[in-house]
Order: sequence, then C-alpha cells, then structure tokens
Amino acid sequence: MDCSGLPGNPYLLLTPGPLSTTPTVKATMLRDWCTWDDDYNAIVQDIRRRLVLLAGGGTGEGPELTATLMQGSGTFSVEAVIGSALPRGGRLLAVNNGAYGARIGTIARCLGIDCTMLDLPETVPADPARVDALLADDPSITHVAVVHCETTTGMLNPIREVGEAVRRHGRRYIVDAMSSFGGVPLRMADLGADYLISSANKCIQGVPGFGFVVGTRTAMLDCAGNARSLSLDLYGQWAEMEEQGGKWRFTSPTHVVRAFARALDELDAEGGVTARHARYRENQRILAEGMTGLGFRLLLDPAVQSPVITSFLYPEHPDFAFRRLYDALKARGFVIYPGKVSGAETFRIGNIGDVHPADMHRLVGELRESMYWK
Repeated sequence: MDCSGLPGNPYLLLTPGPLSTTPTVKATMLRDWCTWDDDYNAIVQDIRRRLVLLAGGGTGEGPELTATLMQGSGTFSVEAVIGSALPRGGRLLAVNNGAYGARIGTIARCLGIDCTMLDLPETVPADPARVDALLADDPSITHVAVVHCETTTGMLNPIREVGEAVRRHGRRYIVDAMSSFGGVPLRMADLGADYLISSANKCIQGVPGFGFVVGTRTAMLDCAGNARSLSLDLYGQWAEMEEQGGKWRFTSPTHVVRAFARALDELDAEGGVTARHARYRENQRILAEGMTGLGFRLLLDPAVQSPVITSFLYPEHPDFAFRRLYDALKARGFVIYPGKVSGAETFRIGNIGDVHPADMHRLVGELRESMYWK
C-alpha cells in the first residue's frame, strides 16, 4: 500500500511530526541550492515575511513582528529563545503540564538560568490565576514560558488568558506553539506574546530540519548579548538575516527551506490556517467518534482537546499490547504513536499532515479489524 503518492512511503504517519507530506513538497527537494545565492536568500526572506503574516503581523496593528529561522529541530529553537531572551540575572517561570513544558525547565537548568516551575497534572490545563499569583509574589521573574499544544496528551493550554496575566505584570511572554502554529488560528497581538516558536515539520506540513521564532522587534533587540551559545544565538541569527538579506550565519538546510516554501504555498492554496484547522478538527472528530464507538476511551476532556493529536487509554483487557496493535496497523498502512503520559497507559494518534477525513474513516475501519483482543 502506498498512502503518500510516492514510492517508498508505504504508510501514513499519524504522529505530531515528522508527518506525512505531499508528494509536491517532497519533490521540491530534488533541486540543489547555494546558501550564498540571491535566489535562495530571496526564498528565505519571503518565508520570513509569510511567517509574520501567519502570526498576525504586517497589518499595522499591534507591535511590529519579525521572523528568524534556526537550524535543527524545534527544541533547538526553544533553547535558542530561552538562552537568548533571558538576560544574566533573569528568571523564568515555566508552566509544566507535560513533557514539553518539563523540557523548557530542563533547558533552563542546563543553561544555568534560574527557573520556577509551575507543575500541574498532565491532564489539567495551565491555570492563569496561579501564573498571576506567582508573578505577583516574585518580582524577580522576568519571563514566562508555556506550551500551547502539549503533545504529551494533545491538550491545548489557555495561552491567551495566561498572556493576560503576564501583561498585567509587565513580563516577557514566550509561547511554544510547536504543534499548533499553522494549524490553529493564532495572532500574537491577541496573545500578548513576545516570542512564538514553531518548526517546519508540524502544521505547515514541511519536513524536519529547522525551526523558527516570530518575535516583536523590541523583544529581539533585548536578546543582544544574552546568548549562552554561539550556534543558538537567536539575536545573532536574526541580525544576520536582517542585515544580509536572508543569509544564515552557518550552513542552512537548503532543501528543507525550499520544501517549506512549497508547503506555505500549499497552505495558502488550501485556504489558509482557518481551512487547515477545519480539516484537522474534522480528522480529530472522526477519529474520536470512531474510536469511542469501538470502545476506546479518551484521555482528555473534549473541552481541552486539540485537533493535533489524540490520546487514548489502553483497553482494560489482559491481552492488549500496544506493540501488537502498532504492528498490525503499520502492516495496514498507518503508523501511530506510543503514549507519553506518566500517570496512565496511553497511546496517541495524530490528526495533522497530509491526512484527510477519508484517511481517518479508513483508519477506524482498520482498527476494528486489528482488535485481536476482542
């Protein structure tokens, strides 16, 4: 079975990224590009401009926004922001209700940055009132970081309400929108965010190789001289791109960048973030209704469920084994994801990428045939 339209791709990736991409995005990588060439740097500049538009900038409303591309996985970009935005003597408040909120705290500790963790259960969304209280009690906190879509569970955190608390106290606000940007409508001005972080291989449906940061110009200027790393110096990368017309400081993933430009074209052709969000939501609805109809139980309250990835509890049956289900579905053309929740046995199924409602209907049918424990 070839689910992608290209040979050598025998299954759909139902994960939060990397994810299944279109044949045209993959085909774009067949051409080589020179990092110093004006044509290539013009592509980079156009990507930067389009990312700003996706984040709600470029309209004259709210603060002026700018975009920076950064080599590596999305975590590289998160680390670049934490290590560059926090000044010496700064203190971070990180909301932790999943593996990626916890990772922000780990990054801070590795970089020697003082960090307060607001630890919450993995199925409980961020509490703006607790953020507000912590900021009121601790004037040494300079920055607040929260994950929008915590893919540990598939939960959406209330980033707008958290942002209101951060603004009231005049602190900087970092939003990890890794798994939501491009697939869930967001405007940085509405969130009050100073930095928004995502990656090429998520809802914009590119391939892995770089992340990006959309920030206010004021916040980017504040990063000067703060970096704890040469290669992850966010200000250094941004200043180079600003001053040299899209040039990266070090070798860039040229094929991945060109594929991302194509993915942005395809996002526009689909109808933008609103249309993509509607498709992802329909994917998730079909999946959740189909799975619960088969007797599976959702981990999360639907009120906080994202359209990105869905967590299911293991069936209460002694013969159930995730690996056996995984192998059965892979043989039928679908790859799902193991769970990451510490307090429950779960598995996850992604709803993003070049995946459509017909695929989800087909998946539910294959799941029915794969339920060997029934």
